[in-house]
Amino acid sequence: MSDFRHDFIRFAIGRKALCFGEFTTKAGRLSPYFFNTGLFNDGESMRQLAQFYAKAILAARIDFDMLFGPAYKGIPLVTGIAIALAEAGRNVPFCFNRKEAKDHGEGGNIVGAPLAGRVLIVDDVISAGTSIRESVGIIRRQGATPGGVIIALDRRERGTGTLSAVQEVERSYGLPVASIVNLDDLLGFLADSPELAEYRQPVLDYKQQYGISPEPVQ
Repeated sequence: MSDFRHDFIRFAIGRKALCFGEFTTKAGRLSPYFFNTGLFNDGESMRQLAQFYAKAILAARIDFDMLFGPAYKGIPLVTGIAIALAEAGRNVPFCFNRKEAKDHGEGGNIVGAPLAGRVLIVDDVISAGTSIRESVGIIRRQGATPGGVIIALDRRERGTGTLSAVQEVERSYGLPVASIVNLDDLLGFLADSPELAEYRQPVLDYKQQYGISPEPVQ
């Protein structure tokens, strides 16, 4: 596992954005872990989160010209990530949408740079894919091209069928989806962390029951 992925998991646990226990997902599943980017809620944690996103974006080598953050969670994310990328030597324009179009001033529902070229969509996780579907529509209506998606965590678990939500997005829109970390990264981290060893088996059991990969991690 890349050092920045290992560091991100430790960072998320330290912020209590990644917790272990028993949590009920939207799908009604009992999950042994829970991830909430809303707990990166001060300047320093947002700065670090954006830097991890930037590292994942650069490592993924996705071809893109600008960033788009869907309202509402995507707004602070896309702003922070644009700054982190600039600090890393990649200065790109960014924008985000309003939930309701503004009928005065500059008008419209897009704030920031005009949507153009290949657009990388920024989000926290992909659950049902609703936010991505809406983002793809907005981008295409503006004459730009969706170029990919970057998220923080890929849970790699099946949706209603055999595919995960991420795989469904990749198949439906032909878009690459990259993440800072995924479920296998988390299992690897737990295997190397004696203080968290008790949580590895429940996470592994969850993967075996709901994961997209049939083989267990050894």
